[in-house]
Amino acid sequence: MKPTAFTRRAMVRLSAACTLALAMPGLSAAFAQDAEKVVNVYNWVDYIGETTIADFEKETGIKVVYDTYDASETVDAKMMAGRSGYDVVLHGSNFMQRLIKSGVFQKIAKDKLTGYGNLDPEIMKVLADADPGNEYGVPYMWGTVGLTYNMAMVKERLGEDVPLDTLDILFKPEYASKLADCGISVLESPTDVIPMALAYLGKDPNSTSQADYDAVVELFKPIRQYIKTFDSANYLNALPNKELCVAMTWSGDYATASTRAAEAGVDIELAYFIPKSGVPSWFDVWMIPADAPHPENALIFVDYMLRPQVIADATNFTYYANANKAATELVEKEIVEDTAIYPDAETMARLFSREELPPAADRARTRAWSRIKTGQ
Repeated sequence: MKPTAFTRRAMVRLSAACTLALAMPGLSAAFAQDAEKVVNVYNWVDYIGETTIADFEKETGIKVVYDTYDASETVDAKMMAGRSGYDVVLHGSNFMQRLIKSGVFQKIAKDKLTGYGNLDPEIMKVLADADPGNEYGVPYMWGTVGLTYNMAMVKERLGEDVPLDTLDILFKPEYASKLADCGISVLESPTDVIPMALAYLGKDPNSTSQADYDAVVELFKPIRQYIKTFDSANYLNALPNKELCVAMTWSGDYATASTRAAEAGVDIELAYFIPKSGVPSWFDVWMIPADAPHPENALIFVDYMLRPQVIADATNFTYYANANKAATELVEKEIVEDTAIYPDAETMARLFSREELPPAADRARTRAWSRIKTGQ
């Protein structure tokens, strides 16, 4: 992977990207708004355009109550409990099947989404495995899971010639022990980490076997002492602060961390690698809860996010690939050509999809994750 300094993106933060100038006029005229002009949105932290919310509010007059989370399991539990109060929720496609079956979400009124045709047909085909007919979700961003390195720290400890596109860096004690002093972070996400570990062991990443989960637990035991933290958000600051030298992250996060370093005047080289043993691809999807208090305003918000310029601005700010084919030409060339963000054919061949597990296997995986974290 070719690392970049992302100083250009720091400049983007200082300029006012005028989404309204390129937006389609009269968005709200195409919809019957809910009486209360508010929409409650639940999204990942650091995962939207710099001015998206303000631009939407200015154009539509709809107030956005915007909450964030830092773990899929958090939003999953909240949705299963019901009565969340949210109108629009972004969630991973691998959680969709069970939540749809449980009646958590309502079908999307696709005829009210003027930008629905902008979505990439290939991504829609993949999502149809979890959401037949694409009835419940509208894809937003997508990407991979991999390893982000502070290159100077890693090379200082491991040398120049150690391959970095392998989970050996994490799972072989001879490497992990040398990196422990500069900090190793593993994603707080069993649905990502355990399938990656299974693939590394040459097993089915969607295995339901207790023996396979036990093998993953044993894989972690020799290196658990070298892991500083299990985390899904704080590494965005810990990496630029040089508190970590290796972090398992989602694909766009290395760019966000690089930008934060540049803004703070920190000279750092971060790079993202996809392990050759295989990693999961993921898709984040907008969905509307069945009990959403403002479903019409939810549709207005989702349709706004389907505009090519709006979603391109979000990608240019977050460095995550989006699912909007019509927006690709509006995404900055530096991003589109970065295979860490938009994988090439060779990289795509190393990706796998995560399947929904039966309840018993899901519980077994959760227990395995607890054992991994506690080192038992």
